[in-house]
Amino acid sequence: MVSWSDGTAFVRGSALLSIRSFNLSPVDNDRLANLLGQFNEHIRQIESRLGVQISQRGFDFSVEGAPEAAARAQLVIEGLYEAAASRPLSPDTVHLHLQEAALSLIRESGDLPVEEIVTRKLTVQCRGRHQIDYVNSIRARDLTFGIGPAGTGKTYLAVACAVEALEAETVRRLVLVRPAVEAGERLGFLPGDLAQKVDPYLRPIYDALYEFLGFDRVAKLIERNVIEVAPLAYMRGRTLNHACVIMDEAQNTTVEQMKMFLTRIGYGSKAIVTGDITQVDLPNKSKSGLRHVEAILKNVEGLAFCHFAAADVVRHPLVQRIVAAYDQAENTPQEDN
Repeated sequence: MVSWSDGTAFVRGSALLSIRSFNLSPVDNDRLANLLGQFNEHIRQIESRLGVQISQRGFDFSVEGAPEAAARAQLVIEGLYEAAASRPLSPDTVHLHLQEAALSLIRESGDLPVEEIVTRKLTVQCRGRHQIDYVNSIRARDLTFGIGPAGTGKTYLAVACAVEALEAETVRRLVLVRPAVEAGERLGFLPGDLAQKVDPYLRPIYDALYEFLGFDRVAKLIERNVIEVAPLAYMRGRTLNHACVIMDEAQNTTVEQMKMFLTRIGYGSKAIVTGDITQVDLPNKSKSGLRHVEAILKNVEGLAFCHFAAADVVRHPLVQRIVAAYDQAENTPQEDN
């Protein structure tokens, strides 16, 4: 079978394949070298991720593979060539372009809208349907749970939405909460005041805040108590009004702690709870409050549970494969040795 569209389509064995030929312009040898990478490592990365074969002669490229994969490869190569004019490319850059190309193809079909979080310093574009649903839920509801594996953007997007709300003056302050539970270790006594003791546990949130607000502004907002660090253990008895409250690593709350936290929400406040129920570090096999809460609140109006999967991971592609492997292992009955 042969048909002609953007490329030549044909059948090899039982697979429908496509060949897409295109030319890069303007001619710039430095850009081309940057695009290809050392020993063509960037091209090899694209081939490995998409399962395509890429031939290149000068500025002429040919991509053979499944029609969608070939179209995505062309989109990635053209995007990388444009980016190569202004900065050195790295495997991380190629990885992000591969993900963005997949989203662009879906958007062209009309199945996935563009959703952005706009702050004064940065604009963040959601990557995938689950991130879009998560952000829309945070904006529309007073309580949103983001549950899923590491690297899916749960914490980063929560901070982005919190900063967006703070700058729009829909909330007056940000409250950052986290259970002080170590990942299988005992750190012992930590020096400093309360904030300094909790800082190591809140580092992912701080890193995101620095990106959106800058180091100096974050420090000033903390000094003015516009941004507050509140250990979960000290939340009892408080009512948080007109605040955006983020609780990170919520899988390490007990059932009692989760109930206590959720009943702190006051008027004009918004709460975001994030966690990964596959990485519980609670001692003595205690039941995770995050695992328990979904069954309890599943019929309660005004809140939402947003779930992420391995396919949503936006870190190194190996992380995506690691998460998928662990998911498969946990869902497969283990034989006793």
